[in-house]
Amino acid sequence: MKNSISDQSFYLESEEEDEEKELGRDGQGEEDNNESDSDNSLADDNLQQSKTGLYNTSWPQSYRQSIDLYSSVPSPSLTFLGTPTLSRLGSSFLSSSLTRRYTPEYLPSAAKPLLYNPEEEQLPPQRRSSLSLLAPITSRRSSVIRKDEKPSQVSHELPMSRQSSFGQAVVNGLNVLCGVGILSTPYAAKEGGWLGLIILLIFAVLSFYTGMLLRYCLDSEPGLETYPDIGQAAFGTTGRIFISIILYVELYACCVEYIILESDNLSSLFPNAHISMGGFEMDSHHLFALMTTLAVLPTVWLRDLSVLSYISAGGVVASVLVVFSLFWAGLVDDVGIHSKGTVLNLGTLPVAIGLYGYCYSGHAVFPNIYTSMAQPSRFPTVLLACFSICTLMYAGVAYMGYTMFGESTESQFTLNLPQDLAVSKVAVWTTVVNPFTKYALTMSPVAMSLEELIPSNHRKSHMYAICIRTALVISTLLVGLAIPFFGLVMSLIGSLLTMLVTLILPCACFLSILRGKATRLQGVACIIIIAVGIVSSVFGTHSALSKIVESFEQLKFRVTSPTTMATS
Repeated sequence: MKNSISDQSFYLESEEEDEEKELGRDGQGEEDNNESDSDNSLADDNLQQSKTGLYNTSWPQSYRQSIDLYSSVPSPSLTFLGTPTLSRLGSSFLSSSLTRRYTPEYLPSAAKPLLYNPEEEQLPPQRRSSLSLLAPITSRRSSVIRKDEKPSQVSHELPMSRQSSFGQAVVNGLNVLCGVGILSTPYAAKEGGWLGLIILLIFAVLSFYTGMLLRYCLDSEPGLETYPDIGQAAFGTTGRIFISIILYVELYACCVEYIILESDNLSSLFPNAHISMGGFEMDSHHLFALMTTLAVLPTVWLRDLSVLSYISAGGVVASVLVVFSLFWAGLVDDVGIHSKGTVLNLGTLPVAIGLYGYCYSGHAVFPNIYTSMAQPSRFPTVLLACFSICTLMYAGVAYMGYTMFGESTESQFTLNLPQDLAVSKVAVWTTVVNPFTKYALTMSPVAMSLEELIPSNHRKSHMYAICIRTALVISTLLVGLAIPFFGLVMSLIGSLLTMLVTLILPCACFLSILRGKATRLQGVACIIIIAVGIVSSVFGTHSALSKIVESFEQLKFRVTSPTTMATS
């Protein structure tokens, strides 16, 4: 099927190319020599497009469309899975994509390159600007653009996402980087000590550099637009699948964190909430985790998530509001013990490494932001602005939180704020509301990737998609209840997954794709960053797992102690 479609696309190209040559001969009087040259260039274009298609037909094909929700705000059209007629009326990018995937007349187009966007070809000087640091690479021809333009409109692309301004790109980057990780930076400062903040700065510099490496990889070959595309260009289909799985597991783990976050903060607001029916009892943590799951479940069923993307775009505002509340409580309301803190905690420093690493887990989205910019040449400035602002916020919150609460700092500083203060309520409720809008957007890429695996003869049935999404949501509840340690789970994610996505894989892909073109300095820098990532990952993962086991033992002791005392 793939071969027939590929042949069809080539046939369409040759027809359009012939028309162009006829027009050229009529207007300019060019003879057989020009025709021969055109035939040669057509063969080159076809070969190049064939190479491009190789990056876009492997699983997952839905990565671009799902991750693009982070970098654009489509027009709202509220529809659910299972209502394809209404969804056709919506102009939402995600709604139309799911409709096309489940509608028979669009299934043939699913075998075409879904991730390839020909409009990107209209900006070759900007997309190639980063390669001024590397050896020159043959540019792509604009004739392929015009010929491929119509098929691209049938695929899962969003035209408006190619027109992001500099300001929009910065806001999108901040919205990705400034997440729930900011709540745990005071806890990371407690675990690592004041000198541990140097690790935060080191990770900021390294993450900025690896973000630039992803740009070089995107510019190295035609058709590369996403992180999985880069993985395939570097290590073949195996690399694409491996990187995709890592990225999806990281997104899934973030959803688990949202469940734990909601449970902890709502329990702090309503500590006496519980359910007791006969012999069945549920404390506040389990109750609010279950309520959160029931609340987010319908949002995951949504076919069109553009309504949520409007709200979640305010994530930057929410982060600023929470930071403002912390500084107001410490400087104006004079809350806290104003501890001097510890200079360095070697024993728990690896936990801090994972927490600081988690703060810069935005590389999965950076390629999408880059390819969506109207002026891709300004991408380095976008990265610099995002990392500078986020690092200042992270360091400021870490300093203020650790100074205020000292060794009693919780995994989320909102749990330390006095409940009777107005700013505390603002901070806690902002923290509670924000994940409700982000949960579905975070889980959607995972769900859509699994829906691609549904056999083609069952894709018309929307019950499969609903069952997959429901199972994913319920599983995050079970994992969150099984490992209810927000800070330690975050440290584990940062050490095991973020180090791979942020430090190790960008360098490995860069060395594989641009070997022979990279400078010796770039090669040495990549090797050093890979070594730092591996060491940080090993020590951080071991420390996080050890702390989780220790926390389980302490939790078990607290549960069994009252029973033992009552029996005696």
